[in-house]
Amino acid sequence: MKQAMTLTDAQQKRVLQYCATRRHPTRDKTIVLFSLHTGLRAMELAALKLGDVFDEDGSVKSQFQLAQRNTKGSNARTVFVNTKLRKALKDYGEQSNLTQPERALFPSQKGGHFSANTMCQLFLDIYKACGFEHASSHSGRRTFITKLANSGVNVRLLATLAGHQHISVTQRYIDVNDTQLANAVELL
Repeated sequence: MKQAMTLTDAQQKRVLQYCATRRHPTRDKTIVLFSLHTGLRAMELAALKLGDVFDEDGSVKSQFQLAQRNTKGSNARTVFVNTKLRKALKDYGEQSNLTQPERALFPSQKGGHFSANTMCQLFLDIYKACGFEHASSHSGRRTFITKLANSGVNVRLLATLAGHQHISVTQRYIDVNDTQLANAVELL
């Protein structure tokens, strides 16, 4: 099975611009940004509640705990929220009713949580509309891991951020291209 596409900066920009034209532009943009900036899986995104990422006063948390029941490997982990994502979440929170922390962070059309499958379908619809046939809900995760690896982040840290138990799994997520190889040999 072919791996999900890793998105370039230009492709990410295109996806976010497309999200602005959708029925739920702020929600969809925030979902995509969440994927790109945390590397969460679709099932993990679908399970998030308002109280996971917003404090009681409505401010965005800089980190939160992902419950083991909501992860692929049933291992709880801390998710760190960077400045860019905190800004997007602040904007998203201003359009949301934050008084019910148990409500879905990203409500579906029916108002409840997305299922893992419907979250995957949302990503597929967005990426297909942008012309990215090999992109999937895992594209944000691969992009997250690859960008951090290209920035020199240690593979052990990457594995921890991704919730992988073995670095060999994380290494398969790192996309390698000719530009990276050329830049690597220039370090000599």
